[in-house]
Amino acid sequence: MAAFSSLTDRLSNAFKHLKSKGKLSEADIDGTIREIRRALLDADVSLDVVRSFTVRVRERALGAEVSEALNPAQQVVKIVNDELTDILGQGVDRPLNFAKNPPTIIMLAGLQGAGKTTLAGKLGYWLKDSGHTPLLVAADLQRPNAVTQLEVVGERAGVPVYAPEKGVQSAGGDAVSAPGETTGDPVKVARDSIEYARQKLYDTVIIDTAGRLGVDETLMQQARDIRDAVQPNEILFVIDAMIGQDAVRTAQAFDEGVDFTGVVLSKLDGDARGGAALSVASVTGKPILFASNGEGLKDFEVFHPDRMASRILDMGDILTLIEQAQREFDEEQTREAAAKMAEGSFGLDDFLAQLQQVRKLGSMKSLLGMIPGMAQHRKELEQFDEREIDRTEAIIRSMTPEERRDPKIIDGSRRARIAYGSGVTVSAVNALLQRFEQAAKMMKRMSNKAGMGGFPGMGSPGGGKKGKKGKKGKKGGSKSGNPMKREAEEKALRARLSGKLSSGGSAFAKKQGTPQLPEGLQDAFGGELPPNLGGGLSGLLG
Repeated sequence: MAAFSSLTDRLSNAFKHLKSKGKLSEADIDGTIREIRRALLDADVSLDVVRSFTVRVRERALGAEVSEALNPAQQVVKIVNDELTDILGQGVDRPLNFAKNPPTIIMLAGLQGAGKTTLAGKLGYWLKDSGHTPLLVAADLQRPNAVTQLEVVGERAGVPVYAPEKGVQSAGGDAVSAPGETTGDPVKVARDSIEYARQKLYDTVIIDTAGRLGVDETLMQQARDIRDAVQPNEILFVIDAMIGQDAVRTAQAFDEGVDFTGVVLSKLDGDARGGAALSVASVTGKPILFASNGEGLKDFEVFHPDRMASRILDMGDILTLIEQAQREFDEEQTREAAAKMAEGSFGLDDFLAQLQQVRKLGSMKSLLGMIPGMAQHRKELEQFDEREIDRTEAIIRSMTPEERRDPKIIDGSRRARIAYGSGVTVSAVNALLQRFEQAAKMMKRMSNKAGMGGFPGMGSPGGGKKGKKGKKGKKGGSKSGNPMKREAEEKALRARLSGKLSSGGSAFAKKQGTPQLPEGLQDAFGGELPPNLGGGLSGLLG
């Protein structure tokens, strides 16, 4: 996430000098703690939170769990990860409180500009996608065009909007008013919306309330009046992740004023220091329920403290990536594609179908950002052009059905025609065909070696033969069934017999800082580690 990119880089640098140390001295730990403290303060994390955080990390780092660890550097990173998860609200994360008797009432509160109206549409879209029937309520009658904006957002999300009052308009009509003034009664709008929802059988009501540029008594009184009128099941405090130290003071003011039940972090895709938002859960004791990281309706996710801590420490967020894939991918289509990969008949039509499924997951930048170790490639990631996928699709659609089935028939004249039809250069067509050929070879090798067992949710054609070979491999006693591993064992034995390897050493001793793949993935990749997979701090964690 862009808001935490600076913090991620600083924390990564803080751990670099620990990688080569087999044992950590008190000076090593104190130096690391100093770097962590500076990184958190530079990211605008609350001073009180930073103090308590570094004290706990130092106590644990100087304790037995690090001094007795086989890899002290890994243990220090684990401690920081645990304590960072605590800051973000470990143990207090929970789902939304739904009413036993619908409708469930959700009230949004926060300062003007925090993104409440956009968030109302995202939350409505998320609830609708989860099987609910939400209703958006336009109770912000103060900000110019706030009602109109909510209607536009609701239309995009496919969620109805209850807006009996038009509020303040920027131009035209009788509702034109000076900034700060209100037309209509927002409390009456909120109260009437509940009865309207009952009549129309909406099971969730999301009330978008007014905000101010700063906290004042008028704002709080209006929020309290709406709260008392509708008795919401949830009061979500929407906070801009980029407002710096004001985040903590604003959160405390709203907590005292309306006693909110949960927090939503917005604008996590911004490039400002977002560390202050990390302090909110620790200072208020209220859980962060959701995070918004973009302008799109799908740029919205349930907040998990442990996963966010992993992202900040450049350890990735594979669980969220898997959940998104399971939600968006067509399982039957994926099985068919897997079977074609195994047979070697995977064509460009199939590639296009898979590409379209990947696009459903959202921005490629955000997806790649969930892979461990991507922080060290941030410059390349920021330069990634999302339109490259559109150009790839245009190239494939400019081919004939026969060319898509069998790319080998695409000669020079065909490439020129495809380039002209898709509006790209011939070299772009050549590059796509080369990448496709390499990917097809790699996927076929993976499917053959893993017996399709390495692909989640896919079948295992030919799995019986693999099983028989596996049984034969075990007859050798100590010999591994993995050819790469068996060869390494034999080399180690020869080296030990010739006296080149000390008896205390290990043929499989892990080199410091070298990321390793799980055994199943090692088989799938033929023992080769794909470039940059699992780098950064994830390398420390093995």
